[in-house]
Amino acid sequence: MNVLYENCEIEKVDTKHLPYTAYVVEYEVEGKILYDIAVSAKTADIFDHYYDKYKKGFRNLTQSKGIINPRLWKSNKESPKEKVKKKPDPPKKREGPDQQTQG
Repeated sequence: MNVLYENCEIEKVDTKHLPYTAYVVEYEVEGKILYDIAVSAKTADIFDHYYDKYKKGFRNLTQSKGIINPRLWKSNKESPKEKVKKKPDPPKKREGPDQQTQG
């Protein structure tokens, strides 16, 4: 299980650009209703985590609006991998006026 956004504004982050395995978790802490977005292959893993953590404060678990395949989705939070640099091509031989063959 992976929590993508904690204590977030749900209107801004629950978009179609999330994977379809993302869920919106609604819970209450000190009278405030808060939202998280979590990803897991199994919904039960998310439920177990939040129920164990918040007990009676846990309110709701719904699927997000995401439509992206989880294998193809990349989180904005992940650091970009360094690109492998190509070795420069060897210098090409130049034919100058001295090296031209006369025929």
